[in-house]
Amino acid sequence: MDKAKQNGGKMKAVQVTGYGGLDKLELAEVPVPEPKDGEVLVKVKACAINNTEIWMREGAYGTGKDSGWRPEGVQFPRTPGSDITGEVVQAGSRENEDLLGKRVVLFPFTSSGEAGFEHISEDMSFIGSEYDGGYAEYVVWPADLCFDMPLSSYSDSAAFSVSGLTAWHMARQIDIQPGETVMVTGANGGVGSLNVQIASKVFGARVIALTGGMEHEENLKALGASCVLSYKSERLQEEILEWNGGPVDAVLDVVGDALFSLSLEVLKKGGRFCTSGSAGGQVTSLDLRTLYLKHITMYGSVLGTRAEFKELMQAVADGQIKPVIDRYFPLEEAKEAQKYFKNKGKAGKIVLLPEATGSQ
Repeated sequence: MDKAKQNGGKMKAVQVTGYGGLDKLELAEVPVPEPKDGEVLVKVKACAINNTEIWMREGAYGTGKDSGWRPEGVQFPRTPGSDITGEVVQAGSRENEDLLGKRVVLFPFTSSGEAGFEHISEDMSFIGSEYDGGYAEYVVWPADLCFDMPLSSYSDSAAFSVSGLTAWHMARQIDIQPGETVMVTGANGGVGSLNVQIASKVFGARVIALTGGMEHEENLKALGASCVLSYKSERLQEEILEWNGGPVDAVLDVVGDALFSLSLEVLKKGGRFCTSGSAGGQVTSLDLRTLYLKHITMYGSVLGTRAEFKELMQAVADGQIKPVIDRYFPLEEAKEAQKYFKNKGKAGKIVLLPEATGSQ
């Protein structure tokens, strides 16, 4: 008998009770959700942490009706968490009973958008923001958005869904060509480390990886970086241009303001800049002359399409992309995990495990 039935239909979940600090995260006992037609109940085995759920709690997307992925904003309390793997333990309708017992990774949002445009549909709704997510023992999700895990490990497979999809879509947007030089900011983080791998090992680029401390140099080179530089260097622009023998072809950015001006300066004429984050500042200044005189193309990016998710999962299954995990935390320590996530110097994903043992 599943633990959910043994416990009177109750489960542990960490909820965000409103906009604010870590004190807005509370461990609660709540009813196990019931899957409806077309949905399945997933026993969560691992849930990796992303910036998205922290920014949602902090109101970084705006508070009230301006926050979240939908115009109406986040409805509290909300269980966050979007990088989810687990086992299907209940189906809401007979046609999905073939999924029972399957080990799955969850595609992280719903949308009525046409194929190839799902991520920019007006009704795109994100798990952990518009729906209760994976900081819990169980979660319900549409059966057609549950994909086979690419790896045998739950925690390893949880390292890819949101950050990996974002990184894959970024690479597709800037249309990386073999032999090009791509600069990756925040290279030691969840999206950044995947940007390094995807740009180099899937698309064949030479990668300049920017990180804070050079203690990550060997790890980043193992992931595919050709050059690792510290963004703290006073000669960073010169070092980039010297190593590459001139300007770079493209930039994959997750930092924002702190490296924005530098990124545009080191781009070649006709270069491409793609950003999917702003951990180093959400508001920046832009000299438009740099943009038009250098013919720079700029992209804003988040998540991606179902087709790209399938491509990503296949690349992971084929061993082209490997999980990079920094640390595990039990579900009960979600506050400590989010606090640790914001520390500089971490290398890779932070993963919550609802079960004390056996999930990895």
